[in-house]
Amino acid sequence: MRIVILEDDKDQADLLVAWLEEAGHQCTVYSDGNAFIRAYNKDSYDIVLLDWEVPNITGIKVLKHLREHLDALVPVVFITQREAEEDMVEALEAGADDYMAKPIRHLETMARVNAIARRVGFGEENTSDTYEFSPFTIDTKIRQVFKNGEQVEMTQKEYELTLFLFKNLGRVISRGHLLEMVWGTSSKLNTRTVDTHISRLRTKLDLESEQGWRLTSVYRHGYRLEQV
Repeated sequence: MRIVILEDDKDQADLLVAWLEEAGHQCTVYSDGNAFIRAYNKDSYDIVLLDWEVPNITGIKVLKHLREHLDALVPVVFITQREAEEDMVEALEAGADDYMAKPIRHLETMARVNAIARRVGFGEENTSDTYEFSPFTIDTKIRQVFKNGEQVEMTQKEYELTLFLFKNLGRVISRGHLLEMVWGTSSKLNTRTVDTHISRLRTKLDLESEQGWRLTSVYRHGYRLEQV
């Protein structure tokens, strides 16, 4: 998964990155709230880990801005020194999915991250054989997409891109995010590959018609698949 961390304690950030990268995740770290928000205006992630006490904009304000303006759906976990019940309640009511008080422990942290990953469709434990998005069916066992029961001819990368977009319905997903998660390549590479594949999917799945689905470009950011 692609995970972004807001943490101004370098030792804590390094520890989290070591644990997460050992498990195969890709991590980006920001040490202040302003830098995090600027970056998220142009990118997207699978999970967000937030500290509360960070420079410029506190973690709780970052969370509220994230939910109101940037990404209402991405899972967010607070990892903070603040242990008071009222702080935990404030974070959860503002849209956090989980809350952990420091010092954190390796196995517990990874278990919580893995639980969220399964909930949003990552991990073998939560992989269904089929996903239904009428009139589309995605069969993960044979790696095929069907529309109204008829198989849609597509390459394996087109299939993987289709599955990833449907699993992230309603979210704006950056080109860099798509490159890393579908192609397994650096987000700094040429994004024309993504644009070309998106164009093919629009045509093959008819995502600009009256089918009830729309795949749109979001200026200077990426793409959003949504039901209309």
